[in-house]
Amino acid sequence: MIQSRADVVGSLLRPPELLAAQEELAKRAITPALFKNTEDEAVDRAVALEEEAGLEVVTDGEMRRQSFQSQMTAAVDGFGEHSLEAFLWGKWHGTRDAGLGDPKTDDWTLPRPSNLGVVSKLRKKRHLSAEEFTYLRARTRRTPKITLPSPSLWVNFWSKECSVQAYPNVESFLADVTDLLRDEVAELVRLGATYIQIDAPHYTLLLDPRTRAFYERQAGGPGGLDRWLERAIELDNAVISTGNSQVTFGLHLCRGNQAGRWLAEGSYEAIAPVIFKKVRARRLLLEYDDARSGSFEPLRHVPEDKMVVLGLVSTKTPRLENRVELASRIREASRFVPIERLALSPQCGFASSVLGNRISPEDQRRKLQLVVETAREVWG
Repeated sequence: MIQSRADVVGSLLRPPELLAAQEELAKRAITPALFKNTEDEAVDRAVALEEEAGLEVVTDGEMRRQSFQSQMTAAVDGFGEHSLEAFLWGKWHGTRDAGLGDPKTDDWTLPRPSNLGVVSKLRKKRHLSAEEFTYLRARTRRTPKITLPSPSLWVNFWSKECSVQAYPNVESFLADVTDLLRDEVAELVRLGATYIQIDAPHYTLLLDPRTRAFYERQAGGPGGLDRWLERAIELDNAVISTGNSQVTFGLHLCRGNQAGRWLAEGSYEAIAPVIFKKVRARRLLLEYDDARSGSFEPLRHVPEDKMVVLGLVSTKTPRLENRVELASRIREASRFVPIERLALSPQCGFASSVLGNRISPEDQRRKLQLVVETAREVWG
């Protein structure tokens, strides 16, 4: 199992040159080859940033993705026409301590696109993340981490209006999504991957009545939600079981992360007994950067064979956390999980989509360094 005490969730701020190149490529103003050069350079800089910060685990910053989950729709036919909004819909709330103005007026609501939904049987065009991994592996001697979406996250892409001709119900759709992700894990393992993270921000949306309602409808009503969660974890475990004993899987939970905003709030307590105990991931990467996440008490449900990576450093606000306060919070968490099974990370990526959070590259650099410095101080 990966033992690193300092971790990084996945995405980093996209450089302006990459964002400009994406627009130029969409307009066919540059060639794919020229675009790939720009994309590769962005990954190179991401790796350099993480290594200079002292991280033992590095990602490619998700520079090749529009959103943390969009490598699926880019690599697989059947999802229908959609734009970035397909990954962003919801009511987003301003971050309270980010110095971004009144949180109430800083809210941002994006309705679910009416035409969002899988429209035909899924057909893989290429691997989702093999290119990401092989390029990253060749450019670092640190542990390269690849992130994949949880299968049940794709419940968002099934609708009665658009999808029943291809998939009569959510279960049949998610079964094909799971098979695609199992195939991806098998390829990543073949290529030498040793750390794969499953991103599952939708589970924490079950904690807040404002965001839980959608999942209740998709699951067939309030009574079906518990059964749906149990089944969703079974799908995660099916993906994880495709690996082997040399591969560490992580499960990342957060409450929404776009442009410094969040979707939900609430303690992990309601979902902890199912997720923490039953998922086969060995590292739980949990958002804990402010009061929205509740106390550390739900960590008592974490089994002895799992590590908890505490997401105490916020990617939503430029405010730099205090190392002494971080160490104190780690000690507080150790009341429920022994300190030898704890680690530290940012609470989420710095840019869950190309929009990026409202912090500067320098803020990002300092926060990554803070994670490493605090981990060294606490664990040596």
